[in-house]
Amino acid sequence: MGGDLIVIGRVTRPHGVKGATRIEYFNEEDPQFFSRYKIIYLRGEEGDPQPYRPIKARPHKKFILAKLEGVRTREEAERLRGSWVLVDAADLPPLGKDEYYWYEILGMQVFTEKGRYLGELREIFPTGSNDVYVVRKGEKEFLIPAIKDVVVDIDKKARKMIIHPLEGLLEEDDL
Repeated sequence: MGGDLIVIGRVTRPHGVKGATRIEYFNEEDPQFFSRYKIIYLRGEEGDPQPYRPIKARPHKKFILAKLEGVRTREEAERLRGSWVLVDAADLPPLGKDEYYWYEILGMQVFTEKGRYLGELREIFPTGSNDVYVVRKGEKEFLIPAIKDVVVDIDKKARKMIIHPLEGLLEEDDL
């Protein structure tokens, strides 16, 4: 294990009688990438992540059907139900320019271009066309669309995001 473990999916249930699992995989854009992982980790509600080597993996509808080394029966696969699927961050697919993994930006401090502190990026909602960032400061909550016209700069080292609030995005006293 080289670095941070990142959640990439969840075991939803067994598949068949020979120990295969059905995994909800969070990388909707490239389901084929799952087969490149040499080691995945499964973490249940309790305990530390346990390593597994995928022997076979293939996309099936919105899921991945995976046969894991050491899981031979449906009963063994059933015990994995609900487990989070994690991988080493270094093994994640490469991103394009101006793309970020959620774990890289969650917790960032968000400011307007004029230096006004809006709060911390606490949640991200995918909407289909673009993500929406939920920024909170105390009781205030702002919904920020993750689009180029709004998100001006992301500084991963400084853990800081700068936004350009379009007209109507924030109330006048929030500017």
